[in-house]
Amino acid sequence: MKVIVAKTAGFCFGVKRAVDQVYRQIEEGVKPIYTYGPIIHNEEVVRELADRGVRIIGDEEQLAGLTEGTVIIRSHGVAERVYRLIEERGLHIVDATCPFVKKIHRIVREHSGRGEEIVIIGNDGHPEVEGIKGWCLGRVTVIGSEEDARQFRHETGHRLCIVCQTTFNYKKFDKLVEIISEMSYDEMDILNTICSATEERQSEARGIAAKVDSMIVIGGSHSSNTRKLFEICQMECEHTYYIQTLKDLDIRLLPSRGCVGITAGASTPNNLIEEVSKQCLI
Repeated sequence: MKVIVAKTAGFCFGVKRAVDQVYRQIEEGVKPIYTYGPIIHNEEVVRELADRGVRIIGDEEQLAGLTEGTVIIRSHGVAERVYRLIEERGLHIVDATCPFVKKIHRIVREHSGRGEEIVIIGNDGHPEVEGIKGWCLGRVTVIGSEEDARQFRHETGHRLCIVCQTTFNYKKFDKLVEIISEMSYDEMDILNTICSATEERQSEARGIAAKVDSMIVIGGSHSSNTRKLFEICQMECEHTYYIQTLKDLDIRLLPSRGCVGITAGASTPNNLIEEVSKQCLI
């Protein structure tokens, strides 16, 4: 069996930066160490950090009950009010928000501050989208499907600013923007804020899936970008499998001969990718 591993698989820049900051605080930070939500969407990494004493804050109510320690902002970012609450509690703050996400925060704050209506192309309820919403000063709408786009009604008299969740499917983004544009909004700022790493990862995964007999997608169960990789690969390769860890891999489902492709979400550690690759070659 031949195995093709995507070059773009594994930790992206923003995720690596966030995880590195947590480990740095474990060694040097003011204890106890907290992350606001899981630092990344990978259960194995989060479990390892928990073994090192890192605790997770689930919401603002829990945050309000803290009296000491360091709070690390997750890579997905948070609403502006969370920063204020951390400061009010007198806690140390470490901002591990992905720089690409921070850029969106600045965009929506600036455009909504000018009275523009914000549209976020993304998955409502996802931590990144919830954080972006928390930087908008006026009306904001999340659109995640073609149905949402067709039902959307623009508030007349306000310019429209469209941004996108960094890990969204870039082909789907183009389609949703096309639907909104067909509704004849003359004054629109369309900003494709999908990070370049996401576009490259999705494009490479699609190319590999189109030429292999089976495709394996590795990532956490709550990882939005991994879920989208799975959907993309499944469209190209009928035998596409989504696994979180090596124990989820059923070798019997793979062809005894031919070619297997492997890709992984932005929150998947490289050592796990290597383990899966070696298991396929046994």
